[in-house]
Amino acid sequence: MTLVLVHGNPETDAIWRPLITELGRDDVVCLSPPGFGAPVPDGFGATVTEYRDWLVGELESFDEPVHLLGHDWGGGHVVNVAMSRPDLLLGWATDVIGLFDPEYVWHDLAQVWQTPGEGETQTAAMMGGSSADRAERMVGLGFPPAVAAAVAAEQGERMGRSILALYRSAAQPVLAELGRGLESAAARPGLSILATEDHFVGSDDIRHRSASRAGAKTEVLDGLGHWWMLQDPVRAAAVIDRFLTETAD
Repeated sequence: MTLVLVHGNPETDAIWRPLITELGRDDVVCLSPPGFGAPVPDGFGATVTEYRDWLVGELESFDEPVHLLGHDWGGGHVVNVAMSRPDLLLGWATDVIGLFDPEYVWHDLAQVWQTPGEGETQTAAMMGGSSADRAERMVGLGFPPAVAAAVAAEQGERMGRSILALYRSAAQPVLAELGRGLESAAARPGLSILATEDHFVGSDDIRHRSASRAGAKTEVLDGLGHWWMLQDPVRAAAVIDRFLTETAD
């Protein structure tokens, strides 16, 4: 039973290290989306649908269906796969299911990235400077220093371009329209991880409503924020372990 982890923005798979340690499993595979710690193939436009198709292609290489867990945009890619190719999954988990609600409004920084000119200026500042400068910014967001350094080493202009392309391809009503298929995700067991202090991904009501439409169970991580897997990997591992046990063959 393979557990596949997919991270988001502005991250690399280093964000999963504390959680993987706590899980203590030998069947965990991390997949890095193009531009976010992995090369960008020629002709890849870094759009919502291209990332979905990329993840489908990766999952098709496994011999059997997998458990799929995504964080941030990785969680968005997970939901898109759950809606379109549930045959590739044993179960799926995400922390951003509220993005697919018709009432979801992109957070302020996302709206900057979606604005020509302003987005380029912001990503240049965020992705610029030395690796040490970028690591310091990640520590300021709550990353442990070792994880921050590993993430910062992969940040730069390439990631900045991918951020802009992805967010601009997902400007509303794109995600709301994709979310019309949420009920299709119920073909496989789903889990919505609801970190109560994550203010990027919609209100609690929106997240509960979207999870219900997708037939997904909700696990509440009270007091944790967007990077819940770094804030409390022990509690995060307990939630994931419980879900994997409940959805085992």
